Amino acid sequence: MLEKQIEKRVCEYAKEMGMLVYKFTSPGRVGVPDRMFVCPKGMVFFIEFKRPGAEPTPPQIREHERLEAHGLNVFVIDDVAKGKLIVDIMWGKSRAIA
Repeated sequence: MLEKQIEKRVCEYAKEMGMLVYKFTSPGRVGVPDRMFVCPKGMVFFIEFKRPGAEPTPPQIREHERLEAHGLNVFVIDDVAKGKLIVDIMWGKSRAIA
């Protein structure tokens, strides 16, 4: 399965659950994650999509670590089922915020 197919299916699933999903770009910054997901009550997380078995590049790792250092969650997903699981977990965390 291609990266864009995995990305499309996971993003559609997240939207069906009520999340906002944005293509994430940052001019002048190389390696930012592919998508930003916004849950109800303000929880935000990022997903870097990869084809099955692929790994993030060094610039991507650097940017993921930068975001994580600021308390944000960044996931690297190479499988639709794993992506849907992350969406489910983050949705549950979002719902638990009072």
